[in-house]
Amino acid sequence: MSPAEPVPAPPADGLRRRGTGLSLLRSEVVVLFGRVRTIALLGALALIPVLLAIAVRVTTEDASGGSSGGPAFLGDITRNGLFVSLTALTVAIPLFLPLTVGVVAGDTIAGEAGLGTLRYLLVSPVGRVRLLLVKFAGAALFCLAGTLVLVVFGAIAGAALFPVGPVTLLSGQTIGYGDYALRMLMMALYVTLSLLGLSAVGLFISTLTSVPVGAMAATIVLSTVAQIVDALPQLDFLDPWLFTHYWLGFADLLRYPVSWANFADNALLQGGYILVFGALAFGRFTTKDILS
Repeated sequence: MSPAEPVPAPPADGLRRRGTGLSLLRSEVVVLFGRVRTIALLGALALIPVLLAIAVRVTTEDASGGSSGGPAFLGDITRNGLFVSLTALTVAIPLFLPLTVGVVAGDTIAGEAGLGTLRYLLVSPVGRVRLLLVKFAGAALFCLAGTLVLVVFGAIAGAALFPVGPVTLLSGQTIGYGDYALRMLMMALYVTLSLLGLSAVGLFISTLTSVPVGAMAATIVLSTVAQIVDALPQLDFLDPWLFTHYWLGFADLLRYPVSWANFADNALLQGGYILVFGALAFGRFTTKDILS
């Protein structure tokens, strides 16, 4: 965009005023979580533990009436409804969470370009680097929000449909409500950290196109491919480099003592993806001609 080129006024209904620094981040969060699509994605995530709890409840009642029971691992939920949150995280992280994160991350830059608002954002004294950081921060906040929705609605559904009590860890020890709540919060933070690498990949892909649907699809496909590669024994040598490799490592929080090895390895791996794909996004976005 030439400095001498006149800039038309932004459309009245297509762009909200955005400042710099914290005000820009605040505006981004308001816009992101005010969208119907974002609310729908969070609502879909909230339905996962609710439907899971209802399905287990119905299956349990059918089994008590003489029909065949459900899968054996669901028995933990019937004995203690607090396990609904853990099961919901386990079910959601291979597909549903990456799908929603892919939608949000893929839309970060491409969505603005597709709407024709990206040019107007860069006219204000924001800077491309700051805009990239704010967009990534918004995607990271969505990762946290989506994970917390699963945990909170899982706890509510579990308490409503099943008895609750002290939780027995995978290592055999029993802990109280407060300790378990703290561990579930740490699980949510672990899962959020696990999704930051995918968010960085989506941000980079989003700088490559002005078609948000394409960026969303590419991000989700890469997540699926990484999990498939991670599951193939013939490609085990690639496992430590895949951003999906430690996604289920949060189960270590249900042991005593807690094993922190996966936490450190996961943080290092996700940090590497953030640095590499953040640098690629920076290189692409700062040299890109913004025409929309």
